[in-house]
Amino acid sequence: MTPADLSRTVLRAVRRAVDEDALRAPVPARVRVERTRPGGSGDYACAVALQLAGPAALPAREVAGILRERMTAAPGVGRVEITGPGFLNFHLDDAAEAAARAALVHETGRRGIRYGWADGPTGQVHQLHHRREVRAAVVADAVARLLRARGALVRTTCEEAPDPDWARLGVTVDAYGRPPAPLRETRPVPAGATAGELLERLGPDAARWGLLRPATHDRAPLDGSLLVQAEGNPLFLVRYAHARARALTRGARLLGFTAASPQELSSVAEEASAGAGELPPVAGERPASEGKPPAPAGERPASGEGTPAPAEQIPDPAGERSASALHTLLADHPGVLADAARHQAPDRLARHLETVAAAFLDFHDTARPLPVGDEKPSAAHRSRLALAEAAGTVLAGGLALLGISAPEHL
Repeated sequence: MTPADLSRTVLRAVRRAVDEDALRAPVPARVRVERTRPGGSGDYACAVALQLAGPAALPAREVAGILRERMTAAPGVGRVEITGPGFLNFHLDDAAEAAARAALVHETGRRGIRYGWADGPTGQVHQLHHRREVRAAVVADAVARLLRARGALVRTTCEEAPDPDWARLGVTVDAYGRPPAPLRETRPVPAGATAGELLERLGPDAARWGLLRPATHDRAPLDGSLLVQAEGNPLFLVRYAHARARALTRGARLLGFTAASPQELSSVAEEASAGAGELPPVAGERPASEGKPPAPAGERPASGEGTPAPAEQIPDPAGERSASALHTLLADHPGVLADAARHQAPDRLARHLETVAAAFLDFHDTARPLPVGDEKPSAAHRSRLALAEAAGTVLAGGLALLGISAPEHL
């Protein structure tokens, strides 16, 4: 169950409560469901009860109780709790959570770097106007990319003829001159340098990251730290994580296997709740128990067999936690794009990419997407590789929206 599925479940509960006259309030056009924040309860949370409390003339917790009665038996929802002033907190059942993860990885692979984009034009029109200053131009360009990704039509104008060096930063301007009517301007804290100076010192990618990463009301640090090839440099961290994800794909190919297919991921989701665990081996691969030496003297064999269980079949709490954290961040990506576009704040996307990169590297180190030592490629490796490739896709797509390249080798 995805956030969109859960949002529709909540809307159905609201409509049912209104139809049954248990709630007298207008049915909202949409309901926002988001991942539970740190310190919260459950997998997802929703504040619709607080939204409806005023029109319904009821306490928010009472509205939440009315809705909970109509959602407890919904498919995929294991438990619904009410916390705080009236927040609804949803705990998905294990099968639904596994299916949601499989659907997420499949959707990311299907959409590619356009994962999180709007499905089509929304009819919204935006005019972005900025001064003849490099940071204002780069921010406006990034905002235009985000708005277009969300289905809007965008036109950018500058108050004067653009600096010729802006093109080397990937900035385009549709028109220049004073508009006939006053427009809201993109006015970040100026960079304090020209495009030519930044390109000479930093190059286009580091310059754009340095201009976009801070919030527009903060000064943009544009020093040599942007070029440091170490994880303390956020730009390097993001690009390195992307390169590592691509390297995993190349490494798997050399070992003769690929990421799990959508059908395999679905099988994992179906079997997870039943505890089945393994998928069929890679074509031409020997079963895990075949060709294994007998258990050393004094060592207890795996249940019912004469060989110890392969390492990848032993549950790894650290690997499970890192995989779960990465799944959560990838599921949040469409919402981050929507918020960054709505608030015209590309820094939100940059910070999200940093978090995804850190979570991916943690997953890479704890879950081991590739076999190690004498291990053979298994279903577990293929599933982990699929998640790693999804993370690489999100990082590449996010960097592209910021106008920054995502090299496959670093």
